[in-house]
Formats: sequence, structure tokens, C-alpha cells
Amino acid sequence: MRREAATVAGLLDDATARIAAALGLAHRDARLDARVLAAHVLGVDTAWLIAHDTDPLSDTHVAVFESLLSQRLEGMPIAYLVGTREFYGHPFQVSPDILIPRPDTELLVELALARMPPDQAMDVLDLGTGSGCIAITLALERPLAHVTAVDRSAAALAIAERNADILNVHVEFLTSDWFAALAGRRFDLIVGNPPYIAAADPHLTRGDVRFEPLTALAAGRDGFADLRQLTAAARNHLRPGGVLLLEHGYDQADTVRALLREHGIPRPQSWPDLAGIPRVSGGELSE
Repeated sequence: MRREAATVAGLLDDATARIAAALGLAHRDARLDARVLAAHVLGVDTAWLIAHDTDPLSDTHVAVFESLLSQRLEGMPIAYLVGTREFYGHPFQVSPDILIPRPDTELLVELALARMPPDQAMDVLDLGTGSGCIAITLALERPLAHVTAVDRSAAALAIAERNADILNVHVEFLTSDWFAALAGRRFDLIVGNPPYIAAADPHLTRGDVRFEPLTALAAGRDGFADLRQLTAAARNHLRPGGVLLLEHGYDQADTVRALLREHGIPRPQSWPDLAGIPRVSGGELSE
């Protein structure tokens, strides 16, 4: 261990430089990674790190930090190293069994909430729930709604159920390959963030996504396998006038809207994320 890392400031400076060099990150992003790791190891918040930058660190803390840092230098996502990721203001436990919640997906939540009156009971379905971040957030924000969440992965559902327990909210979790376990059930609102990356996309071999489950990312040769399946099947599980909202890739909005029109959504729309990229498409089932 380098001698200058014996204090909080030294640890952060050293780790920031190493992360930036190993992963090609900007200094600001590398510094954020270093702070998150240090706060996790020390059991403090990031504000504490600033206020105590000259504090000495124990050999034990330094050793634990170095162990996590070495994994980060290999590309392991921060969320997997610390075991949590914030989404819509709430902490969600994560593991390599599930996709890490992304800020972009908060758009899907906002669009769903806009279609869920706070004083109205609704049946809502979250497809491919993963960590449960979408379903749990909707249930927290709209207590009158009955939210059902499905995933084909038992490991993912175990994490989602744990997150619901931690956040003290009720969600009905079911093991299901998309709609397979939902025969005869219909919903007022269906949301989903399915896999939408082409299997041969080189981005799957770069950055943090290398460590995430491929089944949560890739969807066939062109990335549309699951989107085709969901848009075709959703009409059998939506009530008349029900709404379907699907997250998709940056260049897929036109095709997704065409699929929606083909399968009973006559006037589909697409909505942009904070970067101005069409990220969610959907609309109402024709009555």
C-alpha cells in the first residue's frame, strides 16, 4: 500500500488516479467511484470523508478497501462491489444475478406514475422485474395500486423480494417467463424494461456491462426478440384502454412504435430521456 494512502485524503487521491488510469474514466467519475468504495468500507457517508480527510486509517480498512479497489480496476461495477444502487431516491440491493438499475429507467417510472391516479386502485404489471426497482417504486408511490412483478430468474426474484421487505411495501412476485404464468389475468398498466441489445453488439464486451447477466441485456440477432414478443402478447393481458410502456434502445423507437401499432396500440408515442434520446415507447390499447 502506498504510504500517502494512510489518510482518507491519501486513500482517495491514490484510488482516483488508479481508477482513472485503469478504466479510462474522467477524474470526476473516478473520484466518485473512490468515494463510494471508501464510504462503504468505513461505514460512513461521503460528507464524512470530506470532513475527515486527514484522519488516519487502520490497516484493516486499507486492506478491505484495496481488495474492493482491485476488483474495480478489473471493471467490476461499483454497485456489485457495495451491493446497492439508488433508484428513484431509494436504495436497492443488487448482485451479479440482476441488471443494475439505471437512471434512464426513472423515465419509465415517471411515465407510469403519470398514468396512475393516486386515489385510484389499479392492477399494474412489471415485466422482468430484476431488482424490483420499478415495481417497488410504483407501489411506494401509489399505495392503492396492486403491483405484480414477474421474472424468469429465481435469484432475481429473491433479491426483489428482499428489497420489497427492506422498503416495507407489498408487491406480488411471480416466477414467469414474461406472461407465461399470467394466463387469464389482465392489467390496467403494463411496464417493462426488457433486453434490447443485439447479441453481437460489441458494447456487451466493454465496461461495466461485461459483468451483468447477458440474459438481461441481449435479445436475439437484432435486439428486438423480446420487444416483439411483449408487444404481441400484451394485448391479451391489458384491459380495454389499458396502457403499455416499454423501455428500449436509443435507435429503436420507430420500430417499437410500428410493433405497437401492429398489435393494438393505434397511436403510440415515444418519450425522450434527459439526454433527449427516445427511451420509452407506448400507448393505450384500442377498445
